Amino acid sequence: MLDVRGLTKKYRRDAVVDHVTFTVPDGKVTGYLGPNGSGKSTTVKMLAGLLQPTSGQILWNGCDIRQDMIAFKRRLGYVPEEAFVYPHLTGLEHLQLIGRLRQLPERLVERKANELLRLLWLHEHRYSPISTYSKGMKQRVLIAGALLHDPDLLIFDEPLSGLDISSALLLHELIAALARRGKTILYISHVLEITEKVCSRVVMLYQGKVVADDEVGRLRELMHLPSLEQIFRQLARQEDVSAAAREIVALIQEAA
Repeated sequence: MLDVRGLTKKYRRDAVVDHVTFTVPDGKVTGYLGPNGSGKSTTVKMLAGLLQPTSGQILWNGCDIRQDMIAFKRRLGYVPEEAFVYPHLTGLEHLQLIGRLRQLPERLVERKANELLRLLWLHEHRYSPISTYSKGMKQRVLIAGALLHDPDLLIFDEPLSGLDISSALLLHELIAALARRGKTILYISHVLEITEKVCSRVVMLYQGKVVADDEVGRLRELMHLPSLEQIFRQLARQEDVSAAAREIVALIQEAA
């Protein structure tokens, strides 16, 4: 279980993430939602150990991750929002590198890397440089790399970026299967309707603060609204997007 307590990140005096507290239980997919600029990416970087919090705690199975960050990262599988890969490496070489960095047995890495590439529809491209891959192919390589060492905690940050429909469906089935195996899964997104389908629990962030934390169905009951998108609009107090769209259309139609 991942337990976040009072997590805060300040730049100068401004709190980008402001005393955020939530729990990611085992065996469920927890969604972390928020509009752009709400603090999602900053939170994720702190959870992945890439950014030092100003204050607060991140606990993994009851222990502060800062006590043994290396041990924590051994159990973490992280798919970042942007595909940072070595473009000169092939897809297979990229996974071999990850396996060696994680000190996995060579034979195990070779077998799992090839099988993951096959199952993610990349096997025929395994010897091609990643620089020749499409954005979706790079994303699938990242997913394979995050799964290679069978992590207990998985963080997916906007994982659908660049994926086609078939790959997106496969990823959602995969996430559900991993949850059934008891994995701890945090799914970060701003695509509300997709998150509603994938996640059983949702934490909503707005201007660095948690504005909702509950089961998806229970949130709908509490707010007496039919969809997560409507709940999000009310909680986040976002402007009327329909009105904004009408104003844009009116603006572009104005004569010079």
